Amino acid sequence: MSKLSRRKFILTAGATAAGTFLVHGCANQNNTATQTATPAADISPEDAPEITTAKLGFIALTDAAPLIIAKEKGFFTKYGMTDVEVLKQASWPVTRDNIELGSNRGGIDGAHILTPMPYLMTMGTITQQPVPMYILARLNVNGQGISISNNYKDAQVRLDSSRMQQVFAQAKSNNKQLNAAMTFPGGTHDLWMRYWLAAGGIEPEKDISVVPIPPPQMVANMKIGAMETFCVGEPWNAQLVNQEQGYTALVTGELWKNHPEKAFAMRADWVDQNPKAAQALLKAVLEAQQWCDRPENKQEMCEIVSQNRWFRVPVEDIIDRSQGKIDYGDGRIVENPDIAMKFWTDNASYPYKSHDLWFLTEDIRWGYIPADTDTKALVDKVNRSDLWKEAAKAIGVSDAEIPTSDSRGVETFFDGVAFDPENPQAYLDSLKIKKA
Repeated sequence: MSKLSRRKFILTAGATAAGTFLVHGCANQNNTATQTATPAADISPEDAPEITTAKLGFIALTDAAPLIIAKEKGFFTKYGMTDVEVLKQASWPVTRDNIELGSNRGGIDGAHILTPMPYLMTMGTITQQPVPMYILARLNVNGQGISISNNYKDAQVRLDSSRMQQVFAQAKSNNKQLNAAMTFPGGTHDLWMRYWLAAGGIEPEKDISVVPIPPPQMVANMKIGAMETFCVGEPWNAQLVNQEQGYTALVTGELWKNHPEKAFAMRADWVDQNPKAAQALLKAVLEAQQWCDRPENKQEMCEIVSQNRWFRVPVEDIIDRSQGKIDYGDGRIVENPDIAMKFWTDNASYPYKSHDLWFLTEDIRWGYIPADTDTKALVDKVNRSDLWKEAAKAIGVSDAEIPTSDSRGVETFFDGVAFDPENPQAYLDSLKIKKA
């Protein structure tokens, strides 16, 4: 990966500082509290959590909403976790560092996180030493976007990334370095960007540099011309359009319908030491996901997360895409809730192991993990779909809503390529552009 010039990219103060820096989600006192706590449930002694405290991190992205809503609406308290802190993180590296520290050393116990990161942490490829992690739930499917600078609107780049060649020609004529931004190497946004570019015959790193930028800094960097394109979650694609600084080429639900995205993950040692507390947290998050997906709650959800103590983003930048109305910024406006972010519908919350296997296969593809990694064994170690099922049953989810298989089966992408989780190597061998 190319080295970045610190002068070229705007970074939030403290984003690259020591990972011990945390901003409490409720530290800002300028807003009126919106919490409407759910009445505490009668918790039987055998279900009472071992501890009532937990520190959970989040990045200012719409798919963090379940953790925020679980705090604001009292779902954590309902299940006996009365002292949960939901803490804003400056970037994914800060999230990683704080999880590695753990709350007993000033860090956090778990987080809203890019799905591949718990695997990379468990392997120790992105941490000082291996940090075993558990994925307890998928937080959402869909809801990300790939956006392009307004400087290249005439190229009309959409799903077909081969049109980026026009962008390259224009940028190179101005002796400009070409940059495609994502949020963390080997993370979901990195993999969406690389898949999209490669599908159009563009080689990441060779034809365009792929560089990491914290999500809240994407729009600011696009404004100063530091990148040609970026991939990030909402609300930053919508904000780019609303500020007339760029347009959305595609939303990722078009790239892969109902694709997995963020995860709710925790340190494995915390879960193992506090299994009842982990179940209580998971029950609260699942209930919050159900709440977030009800159409009648979308407006309130967006108003809550927009506030200064959470995102500090205008609600107008969040609401439309949360409801499935997508203004791409290039004249296209569609209303299609089926490609919008989902928290619960269509088994969005269930952590399919087949999906995690795809992420690991892609990380092999791009050289982030060794080609001989026993991916199936790793998935079985990290993905705790068993705990998800236990929590779902405990909160009354019907059997019909609980998947009976850890595989969603063969997945087909926008370009016709298929991933069969029973044969990941065949998928990898079929790809023309790759490092592995």
